[in-house]
Order: sequence, then C-alpha cells, then structure tokens
Amino acid sequence: MERLFEQFRVYLLTEKRVSVNTLEAYCADLKQFLDFIADKAIRPEELCPADLKDFLASLKKEELASRSMARKVSSLKAFFGYVYRYHGLANCAESLIFPKLEQRLPKCLSENEIELLLAVSCVDRSISGLRNRVMLSLLYVSGMRISELIGLRIADIRQDDGLVAVHGKGGKGRLIPLPREIITLINEYSEQMALSMKAKRHTEEITYLFPVCYAGIIKPMTRQACWAIIKKIWAKTGIEKVISPHMLRHSLATHMLKNGADLRSLQMLLGHENLSTVQIYTHLDTSYVRSIYDAKHPRS
Repeated sequence: MERLFEQFRVYLLTEKRVSVNTLEAYCADLKQFLDFIADKAIRPEELCPADLKDFLASLKKEELASRSMARKVSSLKAFFGYVYRYHGLANCAESLIFPKLEQRLPKCLSENEIELLLAVSCVDRSISGLRNRVMLSLLYVSGMRISELIGLRIADIRQDDGLVAVHGKGGKGRLIPLPREIITLINEYSEQMALSMKAKRHTEEITYLFPVCYAGIIKPMTRQACWAIIKKIWAKTGIEKVISPHMLRHSLATHMLKNGADLRSLQMLLGHENLSTVQIYTHLDTSYVRSIYDAKHPRS
C-alpha cells in the first residue's frame, strides 16, 4: 500500500498537476488512512468498503467538520479510483457518499474597508513597505490566490499589454488585466528590490517578484509569511473584523458583480473551472439586489 501511495503521489504531480496545497492535503488524508488500517492490522488485499466506512466513522466520532469529512472522502475516492484504473485493484471507495454541506457565503470587505487597508499600506515607505503595498494591490485588483501571488515571476508582468500571467491550479494559466498605476507601482518596487538585493551582494539573477533569502538561497515568499504581513497591516486599520486569506479575492468578485460584471467574466478572472462556483457571489449583497429589484421590476 505504501508503494501504491507513492505512485499515486507521483501521478498527482505529473498527470493531474495538482497544486502543492492539494497534494499536501491528499497525502495527509491518505497517511491518516494508512495509519488506521495498520493499527487494525488490515492487509491491503483484504480491504473492503466497510473498512473505509469504519475509518470515516472514527473521524466522525472526533466531531470532524463536514467540509473536512468531505475532503477525506474526496482523497479516498481519488486514490482508490487511481489504483482501480492503473493497477486493477478493487475500488473500495466507489460507494462512499459525500456528506451534505451547508453553502457558506464568502465573507468580504466593503469598498471603504479596502480603501482604508490600501491607504494604511502606503504609510511604510521602506522597500518592505513598498513590497507589501504591491502585494495587497495585486491581490485586490487581480483577485488571484495568495499561492498564485507568491509564485509570480518578474517576467509574468507584461508591461506593454498591461497584463499579468497567473499560473493557477493544475497548471492552468490565465491573463489578468492590471491598471496602469499598478504596473507603475510594480516597476518602482522591482527597481528598488533589485538595488536592495545587489547591495546585499546577491549575485544570482532574481526571477521571483517577491523574493526572500532563506539560508543564503533566493526563494519565493511562503504563503504563511505573506498572510502574516497582510494580518499585520489589517490590524493597523483599527477595524474589528477577522479577515481570511481569501477575503480580498472575495471582495473583488463581490464589488465587480455589484458594479455590473457578468458571471462569465468573473469565472475567467478568478480562474474557476465551473461557472457554478462564482454564482455564490450573487447571494452576497442583498441590499444591492433589493435596489435593482425595486428599480427594475414592473410590479415593485
């Protein structure tokens, strides 16, 4: 089973080209399952659907959230679907059912809160402050994920076209328009960042837009470090609201929809595979929907 697990891991990376986050989640779920069957002394050839259901039942007893349970089911289905297709073994996960999930509306910031956040980011005039301002601006104007932001390379900024090439989930790329002032801001930051790196005697070519030096090696910033920076700047706004890494992305989608963008355009901008994924944003601003209804409906 360990050998199959390693082959499945390679399959996810090379064939499915999943994101690092997805890979880590699948591996963690499957490692938990392998530990479970090892504790129960169940041999791989003896596995049956009941064993998988026992595993999920044990997690349910620990009061695991429905969304976490759904991910476990997804991981098991993906793994056993793989071993059935490529190794001719029984698909023990075929009969597993996903738990029913509540549709949670994504939380977002108001346009005034976004303006305040960006204004606070302008206070720090250092190279780090300028970098942070660029990161926040890009997250909001483009709607990209944090993992996509930190993976940006300098060459991904298409100066002449005013576009940024974003490398999304599963190796799928998309081009997103950027306001001219953001391009100017990125240029200013890039020049200062290059001078700063040169002053620190880093002779290797800098390719990442947001590089950091770990143990003398230039690498892209981590998601955790980026998120810590955003939280620190948000705290300076004085607004008592808990934010999440995706909130700027949700905010962009909501504000654009409110200002007349269509769902298909949002789907392309955010890099969602299914149109249904962006339909949730139509439920966010009920006051706006009410005003449109009152203004346009003949019987209102």
